[in-house]
Amino acid sequence: MEGFLWQAFVTLFVIIDPFAVLPMFIALTRNESIAHKRRTALKASVIATILLLIFAFSGDKLLDAMGISEPAFRIAGGFLLLLAAIEMVVAKSSGIRSTTGDEAAEAAHRDDISVFPLAIPLIAGPGALTSIVVLMRQAEEINFLAQLGVIIILIVVLLITYLSLLIGDRILKILGVTGTNVLTRVFGIILAALAVQNMLNGITIVVNSFINR
Repeated sequence: MEGFLWQAFVTLFVIIDPFAVLPMFIALTRNESIAHKRRTALKASVIATILLLIFAFSGDKLLDAMGISEPAFRIAGGFLLLLAAIEMVVAKSSGIRSTTGDEAAEAAHRDDISVFPLAIPLIAGPGALTSIVVLMRQAEEINFLAQLGVIIILIVVLLITYLSLLIGDRILKILGVTGTNVLTRVFGIILAALAVQNMLNGITIVVNSFINR
């Protein structure tokens, strides 16, 4: 179970990527007071947490109601994560884990950016939502403690994200734009490997089901 929980932490940390949110957050709040920045960071983190927890607890039931099998979701989820990983490595926005050009332009004219684009899609984007459903399905096959562990890991990663937003200026000064991009690309490579593994696991389940018939 320890190996699974470590994989869950790496997956959620990499796909949410607390440091990749900083440039957008700093750019959109550069003229705001420190108190306003803190309120925005807190609101965005809380909204993202609620949304991800909803998917964690109800996503599995929704898939069952729609008749979507576990291997199908693993393969589809792995493919989606692979697209997110490619986006991270080549530094191009597809909207999977970041905003598109049109969305960024719209966000620049918003008074409240906590819901969009911070909470969605920068923190709780499609990749993160898919990941938490896949991880909860895998944890369900292990035991209740594994499910609880995934939830705790999710909250820890979101807490790290919130804290990084609070001290975003200092982090960005240390890392710089180049440092942030390097981290994002490294995370992208790790995420690509995890995504391919998810797809292979789904394909393996399908193949084994045919063999055992």
